[in-house]
Amino acid sequence: MTTHLKDLLDQLSGDADWVGLREHAEITCLRTARNGNAYSNSTDRDKGIMVEVLVDGQFAYAGTTDITRAGVQRCYDRAAGLAALANRYNLHKFDDTARPAGSGGYRSAVARPLDEITPAEVQESLIDITSRLKISDKIIETQASALITRLQVNFVSSNGADWSQEFSIITRDFAATAQGNGDFQRRSLGMEGRQWGAEALDVSVMADDIARVAEQALELLDAEECPTGQFDTLLMPDQLYLQVHESVGHPLELDRILGDERNYAGWSFVSPEDFGSLQYGSPLLNISFDPGLAGEMATYRFDDTGVAAEKHFLIRNGLLVRGIGGIESQQRSALPGVSSSRACSWNRPPIDRMGNINIEPGDSSYEDMLAAMDRGIIMHTNRSWSIDDYRNKFQFGCEYAQQVENGRITKTLKNPNYRGITTPFWNKLAMVGDLASREIWGSPYCGKGEPNQAIRVGHAVPACLFRNLDVFGGA
Repeated sequence: MTTHLKDLLDQLSGDADWVGLREHAEITCLRTARNGNAYSNSTDRDKGIMVEVLVDGQFAYAGTTDITRAGVQRCYDRAAGLAALANRYNLHKFDDTARPAGSGGYRSAVARPLDEITPAEVQESLIDITSRLKISDKIIETQASALITRLQVNFVSSNGADWSQEFSIITRDFAATAQGNGDFQRRSLGMEGRQWGAEALDVSVMADDIARVAEQALELLDAEECPTGQFDTLLMPDQLYLQVHESVGHPLELDRILGDERNYAGWSFVSPEDFGSLQYGSPLLNISFDPGLAGEMATYRFDDTGVAAEKHFLIRNGLLVRGIGGIESQQRSALPGVSSSRACSWNRPPIDRMGNINIEPGDSSYEDMLAAMDRGIIMHTNRSWSIDDYRNKFQFGCEYAQQVENGRITKTLKNPNYRGITTPFWNKLAMVGDLASREIWGSPYCGKGEPNQAIRVGHAVPACLFRNLDVFGGA
């Protein structure tokens, strides 16, 4: 897959200390259905090459869709010129150890390749889902969507890197909106993104979830408002994954800690001195960066600087031990990081990004956690969220909740919310669900960087019980 890139690399003329060519070819289709009918269809195609150069310790980049010898040479010349200009303001001098010479390949493991399902079959599946969701006249709207991506990334460099990666990714969702009793409520699957194939759109496999979503939308119309107060709270994976994303993933990005993102995406309450000393959560909290978990959204063999993907603990027994930073941020900060330099396309340089940020399973079953709640609330599926620029104070709203009394579910609650401060919140972690309670979730829309990059991230998390969270009702 990289023969043409090697030829282009060999034909470049110039005196850069290091050169890398990263080719990115992506086809993304968004298909939706609404109320038993096709609603929208779109396809985006994106292909180009990013030329990276290292000149006198400074990296610089230029991208092009002109994948010819002349087009790539122009990019090389422009990148070299930018590197020379940037050297006037160089904060750190790099060498080619910041671009390892790895080789090999990766391909998403799927049960059915995407080529085995036609666009018409995808649309029929989505229409079928919206029809199945319509179980009552009180359900006034049904929706279903599938975001389907095929991505190929190839990389070669002047110091011998040579690797290719192929990704098959689907993000699916569906929802039912119900109206009655002077109220309306929306219940959804929740955005579920993973590396998988056509098997992700098998309606028969989703039948139980489709029925559950429709029934719970109706159930919420008769539900009581979520009470306000201090409650033990069992956060289910379809909610907890976003909590991990916002209050662990983002604040641990090393470039954010270094201040690179403060103009746009914000800073972090975490400081460099906190690594190895900050008790981020209770001793039950173990959070890993794991690019090797099969099927997760951000599973890969190499990041976009060519660093080999490896699993590392970010938080171990509640202690903060490692940041989410690629090799450049590691060299700048002298802090441990991970293989997390990633780019969303050929026209963006790699920056520190989340990959698969996971809570390691514990040893508590769902039944164990339920039995441990005398007065508690179970929350499902994010509806809204807010978190400050330092990723410290937050508030989350959920779609669906259940009240627990003396270890038993007693009623459904609507409009549940909770709020907190990051480290006190994670230190309230009292029980961690076992492997049977773990679910894999992911989003294609994690935004960061100037110019902006929306990238795919994964979170595999079990259900977790927290003591005495600040809970309140209201839409």
